[in-house]
Amino acid sequence: MMRLLRTTLCGLALAGFIAPLAAQSAEGPWLIRVRALSLTPADKSDAIGSLSVPADAITVSSKIFPELDISYFLSSNIAAELVLTYPQGHDVELSGTKIGDFKQLPPTLLLQYHFLPEGTVRPYIGAGVNLTLLSDVMLTVPGVGDLDLEDNSIGWAAQAGADIQLSPGFFLNLDAKRAMIRSDVLLGGTKVSAVEVDPWLLSVGIGRRF
Repeated sequence: MMRLLRTTLCGLALAGFIAPLAAQSAEGPWLIRVRALSLTPADKSDAIGSLSVPADAITVSSKIFPELDISYFLSSNIAAELVLTYPQGHDVELSGTKIGDFKQLPPTLLLQYHFLPEGTVRPYIGAGVNLTLLSDVMLTVPGVGDLDLEDNSIGWAAQAGADIQLSPGFFLNLDAKRAMIRSDVLLGGTKVSAVEVDPWLLSVGIGRRF
């Protein structure tokens, strides 16, 4: 009788441990989201004394663009997320006057913690690294010459958001990220300033878990 009782208790304990994993497995480890993202730069820059340009005079335009992210759940609470898009063009202004534009491609890799992985509302936080690749830089200051930017920027990224279940396997996603994106400004190959884009990235989208 005691052996049967011990076996039953062990079975119940094992079932209690396996049940959340079974629910996680049934839902699948992959989550693909498509988002509409709004990028708002911090617009901080060093002064250029030789050109009488004050601090924060170099600004980068805001932008709304589509984003694709791919998440893989390592456990019910832990996921890795890769954020992808295509190269985005931005205008650059100097003291309110447009001096050109450039393109940036900002893939971001984040490790997330999901607080309520079985809930209808599933909040999460994340942290990781952003790699921004800069290209097609075309900046000209009249009477001075062409400016250039560093080819890439590597920095930290942080994130908070929530997935809201609409139906089995489908979610509404709300997300906010802050990324460290910085670049030296070059004139004739010599650094004359540095810009801190450091944007807020606010997005809304639809996700599919499988």
